[in-house]
Amino acid sequence: MKFGMRKPSPKRSFKAMTTGRAKRGVKRAVIPGYGKKGMGWVRNPRKALYNKVYRKTSFGWRDLFK
Repeated sequence: MKFGMRKPSPKRSFKAMTTGRAKRGVKRAVIPGYGKKGMGWVRNPRKALYNKVYRKTSFGWRDLFK
C-alpha cells in the first residue's frame, strides 16, 4: 500500500488524458451499469476497498497546488 506522494508519470498522464474519454463513452453505451456509482463494490469488493484506502492515503503532485 502506498502512503504519501505518488511518483509522477508523464507518459501515463498523457495516455489517460487522450484515450480515456472515448473508451468510457463506448463502454457506457454498450455495457449496462458501466460507470454507475457503487458498481466497483458489486463487481470486485476487495479491489474497491483497496482503491478507497489508496485514494485516502496517497496524493499526486497536482494535489499540492489545490
